[in-house]
Amino acid sequence: MPVLDHGPRNKKQIALTFDADLTALMRRRLVSGKVKSYYNAALIQELRALHVPATLFLTGMWMEQYPQVTRELAKDPLFELGTHTYDHRGFTKPCYTLGTVPADQMLTDVRRAIVELDKLDPNATRWFRFPGGCYDTTALHELAPAGVTAVGLDVPGADGFAKSPQPIIKQVLDHVQNGSIVVLHMHGGDNAPYTTQAVGPIVRELRSRGYELVTVTQLVSRR
Repeated sequence: MPVLDHGPRNKKQIALTFDADLTALMRRRLVSGKVKSYYNAALIQELRALHVPATLFLTGMWMEQYPQVTRELAKDPLFELGTHTYDHRGFTKPCYTLGTVPADQMLTDVRRAIVELDKLDPNATRWFRFPGGCYDTTALHELAPAGVTAVGLDVPGADGFAKSPQPIIKQVLDHVQNGSIVVLHMHGGDNAPYTTQAVGPIVRELRSRGYELVTVTQLVSRR
């Protein structure tokens, strides 16, 4: 299974990517009313207002929760959609506080998300992201039949559970370079509450430095 951590270093391009996580625990918080939504609509509105192409990685559980939103995102030419497993469990043990997918269930888990995305997006990519960026040779071997390419990162956005936008902005701007793949989150809620406020300053500064913002597909194209 191939893994992509960044694009060409000789082109001033950067891919901003956004993960839409939804775990069993997050869904319980949603159903109970403790969290209003795990779709950060304001972030998507900001990306559209700034005309920022982006690659969005969606868990199968998130797509099941927000099928119409997924369809709308799929129709927007700014965005391309990939998968992020079914329920955001880890593919190594340990992987932060995530649960663990047993090796013999890894392929089924990933294919379940692919099937869900294909139902909602006629132009679905075969880009895939491991939860928490956790994987090993066993996971790569088990997922090879899925026909996906794992998209990693070289710049973590550090927006998960951030206390303000400023650390997110600094983290991204201090570490990007040609070909960088930046990981942020689009589920908002109590997990990533400041991503929207950080995106505008990040985008404006990157463009002022001469970077072109692109999707992952555009990042690795030969144009």
